[in-house]
Amino acid sequence: ALDVAWKGDMTFASCSTDKTVQICRVGLARPIKTYTGHADEVNAVKWDPSGNLLASCSDDCTAKVWDINSPRNEPKWDFKSHQQEIYTVKWSPTGPGSKNPNKMLLLATASFDGSVRLWNVANGSCLRILSRHRESVYSVAFSPSGEYLASGSLAGQLYIWNVGDGKHIKSFKGKGDIFEVAWNVEETRVAACFSSNVVSVIDFKKP
Repeated sequence: ALDVAWKGDMTFASCSTDKTVQICRVGLARPIKTYTGHADEVNAVKWDPSGNLLASCSDDCTAKVWDINSPRNEPKWDFKSHQQEIYTVKWSPTGPGSKNPNKMLLLATASFDGSVRLWNVANGSCLRILSRHRESVYSVAFSPSGEYLASGSLAGQLYIWNVGDGKHIKSFKGKGDIFEVAWNVEETRVAACFSSNVVSVIDFKKP
């Protein structure tokens, strides 16, 4: 397995090199559901704030959104516009079940094609293509309000974007490759993990 994500205390999703996504419950020997729509290994799984939608992404260059309340084993959405492998997906902290319930729920996908894409999960459309990175993007993170997005790539490039208009509003370049980015709760700092054994903390002021 390559990733695991809890939904509550008893249920979790996992994904694997065997191209499947499985939903399991503690105490049960077999998965509750197995999704087999991906054509290559599945790199990440993430639950949306409501716990009703599960996103997965794969080396098959697609990201899929599964509605776990649906009897069908087909994805609700199948996002196919990335040109290379998708390493990770992240949900915005918005929409039903979040602290920002009146804002639109979005899914961010980060790919080795150097782009980050923002998807409107209500209608399945691609809302934004964020394409300043020149190297593979390994990490993305929405700010706590959902209004900003940080992304980090190989060659140490960090960008912060305005989710509303897709504009890039801050850059930072460090040594090594960035493998994870994370916001603080106050939305005033972004931390980035570099392969050079450094964690950089970047101050952020809202424009």
